[in-house]
Amino acid sequence: MVTDVAVDLTNVNLMPSTEYEEIVQNVQMILATMKGTVPLDRNFGIDGRFLDEPTGVVQARAAAEITSAVNSQEPRARVKKIFFNGDLTGNFGITVRIEIVEEKLRGGVTL
Repeated sequence: MVTDVAVDLTNVNLMPSTEYEEIVQNVQMILATMKGTVPLDRNFGIDGRFLDEPTGVVQARAAAEITSAVNSQEPRARVKKIFFNGDLTGNFGITVRIEIVEEKLRGGVTL
């Protein structure tokens, strides 16, 4: 299963009803968290030290950081593509297309 994930922490669900919802929410948390800000897991999230670089550098380093973070912190998801959208003022958003790795789901249950 493939889905697009954007940073949206307006409705965090502490009891997701499906494993799919849990995986999507975990990827959202990874995208929204700066590395070094989680007290007992300083490696969780994305390293944002590159954010003041030129746009091309930001996109390349963000893609590498996102892919690495999702691979290591949510192994049930695989990054397929990263979309950057922004404006001329330097603001940009990120949407990540992930594939749920079904063989890594609990109990081998498919979605």
